[in-house]
Amino acid sequence: MTQDAPSKGKNSIQHVLFGSLIGTTIEFFDFYIYANAAVLVFPQLFFPSTDATMATLQSLATFSIAFLSRPLGSAFFGHFGDKIGRKFTLVAALLTMGISTVAIGFLPSYASIGIVAPLLLMLCRFGQGVGLGGEWGGAVLLAIENAPPNKRAWYGMFPQLGAPIGLLLSGGTFLLLTDSMSNEDFMNYGWRIPFIASSLLVVVGFYIRTKISETPSFEQAKKVAKEVKIPFFTLLTSYKNQLIFGTLAAVTTFLVFYLMTVFTLSWATSDLGFTKRDALLIQLFSVLFFALFIPVSAVVADAIGRRKMLVWATIAIAVFGFFFPFFLSSGSAVLVTVFVCIGMALMGFTYGPLGTFLSELFPTQVRYSGASLTFNLAGIFGAAFAPMIAIWLATDYDISYVGFYLTGAACFSLLSLLVISKVEHKF
Repeated sequence: MTQDAPSKGKNSIQHVLFGSLIGTTIEFFDFYIYANAAVLVFPQLFFPSTDATMATLQSLATFSIAFLSRPLGSAFFGHFGDKIGRKFTLVAALLTMGISTVAIGFLPSYASIGIVAPLLLMLCRFGQGVGLGGEWGGAVLLAIENAPPNKRAWYGMFPQLGAPIGLLLSGGTFLLLTDSMSNEDFMNYGWRIPFIASSLLVVVGFYIRTKISETPSFEQAKKVAKEVKIPFFTLLTSYKNQLIFGTLAAVTTFLVFYLMTVFTLSWATSDLGFTKRDALLIQLFSVLFFALFIPVSAVVADAIGRRKMLVWATIAIAVFGFFFPFFLSSGSAVLVTVFVCIGMALMGFTYGPLGTFLSELFPTQVRYSGASLTFNLAGIFGAAFAPMIAIWLATDYDISYVGFYLTGAACFSLLSLLVISKVEHKF
């Protein structure tokens, strides 16, 4: 059943949109502070090695663990989100992510407890992935299942805005800490502050989420639709096309983002000679373009269609891949900044309508599981090993091969967008 307006439900528009935004902001803040620490801190504290590149690769390997565990979170939380409701599941996912993140802030280093330190770090990273795997899909559904049909992409972009806001907060926090304390103090205890301080955000998010009512679409589906016993199995038997091609369609979104953030941060500080501060400033400035083009893409997507918007954005990303050597081989701070800003703008164009597009592939009874799984499976193929692959390509071959890597992935996504089922399920 199509929900004509959010006013027919129990939630106000402001409460729905803020509730979806605050949760993803917290989740992505937690996720990104790990990404920054994986490049700037963890290689020295958890993976000591005489080879700096090897220590970084080992650290980035733990970064990939969360992407491998995200589909588990999607399946687990998606099951309960489709069975008992979005609200309870969103709260549980938020707490899973929050507890895992805060725990990282208290971990002893390799120098203190040896090999147990990186093992505990990996366990916490696993928990982060499980939590985020359940969070994203629920936040998107909270928004779009309360949206009028002609504004679904607009509503659906609010939880997507949590990504650039979370990145701004995490990068800004690390920049503030590195500016306000010595490198020795930062490595000794300063890096722990963002992880521990995230507990305050979790408390705020928990309070807001508990005040939100169930979505009208879910309540209506429970009344008129036959209950699906195991949503995951239903997806595999009845929605294989949407699951496979939806995943491939979203791969490029993940890849372009982590090439612009984790890989570029690592490459700029290790090979281009940028200071950590300068690299973080460039990254933070580029995030403004990411945030700006998310709402722009949503407006366009509501006007021309979510699929068509993603097709054009993916074509642009494929072309962008050929320009990697021009920007990143120069060593120019101006060209590197322009490069990252263009990449993040393209990221905004593809990320804005993505949540709505993936959600519309599935009916209400399996929508939480379906949207979450496609999104997070795409994270495995598009991002889990992307920074490591990119560093290997740039180091052993040439920076142009990193661009070819992105262009090749964009071609696969474009093909998937063209062949995926055109059926759009009602809300």
